Parts: sequence; C-alpha cells; structure tokens
Amino acid sequence: MNIPDPESLPPRLGELRDALAQAVVGQREVVEQLLIGLLAGGHCLLEGAPGLGKTLLVRSLGQALDLRFRRVQFTPDLMPSDILGTELLEEDHGTGRRAFRFQQGPVFTNLLLADELNRTPPKTQAALLEAMQEHTVSYAGTTHALPAPFFVLATQNPIEQAGTYPLPEAQLDRFLLHVRVDYPSEAEERDILLQTTGTRTGTVPRVMDGAAILAAQALVREVHVGGDLLDWINRLVRASRPRDPGAPDEVRKYVRWGAGPRAGQSLVLAAKARALLHGRFAATREDVRALAAPVMRHRLLLSFAAEAEQVAADDVVAALLRAVPWPSD
Repeated sequence: MNIPDPESLPPRLGELRDALAQAVVGQREVVEQLLIGLLAGGHCLLEGAPGLGKTLLVRSLGQALDLRFRRVQFTPDLMPSDILGTELLEEDHGTGRRAFRFQQGPVFTNLLLADELNRTPPKTQAALLEAMQEHTVSYAGTTHALPAPFFVLATQNPIEQAGTYPLPEAQLDRFLLHVRVDYPSEAEERDILLQTTGTRTGTVPRVMDGAAILAAQALVREVHVGGDLLDWINRLVRASRPRDPGAPDEVRKYVRWGAGPRAGQSLVLAAKARALLHGRFAATREDVRALAAPVMRHRLLLSFAAEAEQVAADDVVAALLRAVPWPSD
C-alpha cells in the first residue's frame, strides 16, 4: 500500500475507526484513545476488569492496520529474556564452528499486548519499559532496533492486588495515556452476547499499513497548536503541583506530587492526534479537555486525605480544568 497524500489521511483514519467498530462492540471512547496513542507515537496503559475485549481490540487493530501483533501474558516467573530475546549457541554441522545468534523475543513486533503487566516482577517490567522508551533492545553489547511503528498496550486488573507488582510512578509516566475500560451499556452488552455466541463474527477490513501510520504520525507533529492553547496546557500541568502558586485548593489538599513536564508534552501530542483523528489540522480546547484525564490520571500521586475522602485522580483533573483560566480571560 502506498503512502497516502496528507490531505487524505484524516478520512482514512475515520475509516480505521469504523473498521474497528465492526469487530468491537461499543467502547468508542476507548478505541479513540488507543488510536490517539498510536498516532501520537506513544504507548497506552489499559485498566479494566477481565472480559471487556481488550485483547480483541488490539488484535482487531493489528488486522485493520496490516501489522504484526503479539500477546504476552505476564506472570511472576517471566524473565526479561522471555520478552526481549536471548542468544543461542549454534553449530555449523559442515565446519563444526560454533557461534552465538540472537533469537528475537516477542517484543520485536508492531503491536504488543502486554497482558497484566503488574503481575511480573520489576526486573521484567523495567526491561519492557526500556524497550518502549528507546525503541531498541541491547543484548551482549549489540543494539537491535525494534520495528516501526512500535506500539505497546499494557493492561492491568484494578480489582486484584494479591501477587501483583504495582508499577512505580516513574514507570507509569512512560505511558502516554492511561485508558479506563468500563463495562458496556445494556444495549451494547446484548449485542456482545448476540455476536459472540452465534455463527456471525465481526470481520475487520484492512484499511492502512505501517507506512501509512508512520506518515500519519509525522503529520500529527505538523498539526497547529495556538499560543494561548499551549499556555493553557502549560498552566494546567504546572497547577497540578501542590507548591505551584497557581495550584487550586483541591490540588494542595489531595495531591502529594503533581505531573512533570512529560505530561505537558503528552497532552500537546495527544491533542494534536485527536484533532487529526477528527479531521482538523488545529487542536482546540475541546481536544485538551477530552484528554486531560487520560494523560494526567496516572501522573498524579494522591495524598492520604484523597484516599480517606475517596477522591480520585479524575476528580482532581476536573478541578484543574475548572480552576485554571484561559489565558485571554
């Protein structure tokens, strides 16, 4: 498939979203946020109860994009080499010479579903997150480049805590978006029952390939962000820090540590990607409002008072959006 003209990319992205809807019932907001993460060149952390279609969604995304897809079930005994790869000693039967050959692990793919990432020890978590950040794997002094595009969707179950290794805040910050996967509506759940218990199955047409996605990621960088919008994003992030003069009362009371500069970078890129996904070449305040919670909810370290009063990170983000004025107001 040839790389499309930049003007034709927004309609193609709309086709991609519609293609996923043919296989995944409901979850339109989740689908949109995953596509935003892909277009922005970041990675997504999905949090939701089992059986909500996370694996189906990622596999369908790989089919619609004609990309390689792999799934890794993370367990307490998983080692870094099980993900990154290892060296094998091979012997040439003709000459008898022996040499090491690097055997690539499942991380060498385009779409990687890291299922229940918090069930594996920190050593294995860190190995995957390093690959996510650098897009390379270093082994025995040799650096191996990962394929492009490279997109990781990690999941974790918010219900079970026994036998898990929660990701540290510094590692959570590596994810562009923290996506919440909620239960479907009554009508959507009925459609799921109908579609998954009979002979009819959802098919995903092939819409784009890897080259087109790379072109779309490059186009996201060219989407316009006005000076006022950039100032507002900067103030939102800075106001999430309790010691900042512009922090609202809710932040001072319920937040121990606020979001860092990576949150501002992520919010700008995600807003640009959402604008392009909606067929626009300029980001707006609505793009920022729609993505403020997915970008910031995993970057806020809440205080004991927030836990005692059952105040969630999303509540703090909502307070930020209400309290931080638009620069021209």
